[in-house]
Amino acid sequence: MGLKDYGIKTASSLKYAGKKVASYFPHERIIDEDAIRAKLNLPSEQEILTSLEAEKKQSEQDISLPIVHEIRDEANRSWWRLFDEFEYKTAAPNKVDKKWYHWFDPKDTPAERKLILKLDILLALFSFAMYWVKYLDQTNLNNAYVSGMKEDLNMKGNDLVNTQMVYTIGAIVFQVPCMYVIHKYPSNYLLPFMDIGWGLFTLAIYKSKNTAQLQGFRFMVGVFESAFYPTVNYLLGNWYTPTEYARRGGIFYWGQMLGILTAGLLQASALENLHNVGGLEGWRWMFIIDAIITIPIGIIGIWSLPGIPSKCYSVFLTDEEIFLARERLRRNKFGTEDDSKSFFTWKLWKDMLSQWKIWLFVLLNVIAWNNSNASYGTYLLWLKSLNKFTTIKVNQLSAITPALGIIWIWITCAGSDLLKSRFGAIVFSQVFNTIGNTILAVWDVPESAKWFAFMLQYFGWAMIAVGYGWMNDAARTSPQQRAIITICMNMFGQTSTAFTSVLVWKTVEAPRFLKGFTFTASCAFSLIPISFLILTFYKRDERRAAHENGIIIYNSKKGEAAPEILADGTVIVNDGEGRKEYKLASYQSERSSAELVIDSVSEKR
Repeated sequence: MGLKDYGIKTASSLKYAGKKVASYFPHERIIDEDAIRAKLNLPSEQEILTSLEAEKKQSEQDISLPIVHEIRDEANRSWWRLFDEFEYKTAAPNKVDKKWYHWFDPKDTPAERKLILKLDILLALFSFAMYWVKYLDQTNLNNAYVSGMKEDLNMKGNDLVNTQMVYTIGAIVFQVPCMYVIHKYPSNYLLPFMDIGWGLFTLAIYKSKNTAQLQGFRFMVGVFESAFYPTVNYLLGNWYTPTEYARRGGIFYWGQMLGILTAGLLQASALENLHNVGGLEGWRWMFIIDAIITIPIGIIGIWSLPGIPSKCYSVFLTDEEIFLARERLRRNKFGTEDDSKSFFTWKLWKDMLSQWKIWLFVLLNVIAWNNSNASYGTYLLWLKSLNKFTTIKVNQLSAITPALGIIWIWITCAGSDLLKSRFGAIVFSQVFNTIGNTILAVWDVPESAKWFAFMLQYFGWAMIAVGYGWMNDAARTSPQQRAIITICMNMFGQTSTAFTSVLVWKTVEAPRFLKGFTFTASCAFSLIPISFLILTFYKRDERRAAHENGIIIYNSKKGEAAPEILADGTVIVNDGEGRKEYKLASYQSERSSAELVIDSVSEKR
């Protein structure tokens, strides 16, 4: 028996803006949470708020106290516990062993697993498809350049890197309004509109007669792609928990690798089969084919993208699943969006700028945007300089490194989630990245060593999704801050490449790129100490918030007094912030409201 049988609103009876909307067309899903809570024998939201107000006003009465699952003395805490990022998230009695190869958490109920699988298809896999066409439309420039475009458009000197910079400028400038747009407008309409826009300007490139026209069209491609990356990362952070994000971010990032991989194969096929068909060169057919692939993906996105839990537009998720998604956020202490809260208040920006999160995560991403040599066609230009391969063969060989990149990304992102170590995943990937770029910076090495180094080039970007996932976890209590930091990470990271590309990746220096490979190796190595600094601040904040997860911490070695436990199970803590009271839980019977919700929903199914 479903909620419809209880009289609770379902998709077919929903209204939007006072008008009935067809159930098959995306619209804001208005669900009656109190009705769902009532049928599941849970307190309503208003009852919870009333209870909290009662606690504040009548603290002298017998009220419900926060539950304590563990009292932990850190006197003999091992030094290596610093690297345990989830040390303060789960109390010892509630910890469950999880096999590294399991996709779901052992605590996930059947209803929650069904929701996660739906999200994996609707959001993770679709964002992968959209990133594929985005990067197909972005990286095709490099393949076209070595496939006849250079000669046909009479491109000289640094025209290639300057054209790349023009695209970057378009993408950067229009990211500023994204802070407002991604919070205000439904993503299932915003992203498809942008996708169709960049698809149309990708199509227009085939008509380019000179470098100026090419750069104008590329600028507009950048404009329409500007909202894509930060919006998708914001969506992932609103649906997935800290131990789920990196793997889904890795799936999303596979799209980039597939875009680079297929760009080379499509260009090779276009040269071989379509060159001079209809009077068009093979490289022009490449842009036509890319547009034909891109535009339908955008249309599908109107139905596939679900919005966010607090403003869900999906016709594929049930009322129960939307409710469950919101409960998952509450359970993991994630703040939810509130239309009454503006992005442009002094308090919001003062709080955010006075904290470490925006500064260190933006710094991390700026360095990460510059820690790969792949964007500048270094591998392609090196292959062409060998004078061993035909143009078709060069494009075919270009697929090898992104194919390996899919593996590097999955190892890094899956390791981050399954081993619960964002810091470890970043260090792992950047060790290999530093090795590869150092070999290329030296350059005077056997050709086999260069092949090995280029095969490692996508370790550079393997950690990007891990960084965004870490930020979403660290800033989980404020959706406004998460949105702004996401935009700033992407905007400042991409802005930096507009300068570094023309300074250290000049086309005339190909394929040696001494400055470029040296700079990239330095960036890769510097990510390790930056990540350690983030880890230090992150663990400090998590320790301060441990009581929210039912963990009371003290250190007897530092003279801190142990909490007093009364006969009725009340735990009294006297610290620098005054006296606080908690209730000692029964390890065997205590369950969170979120777990009760999940169990009840699964039983109804």
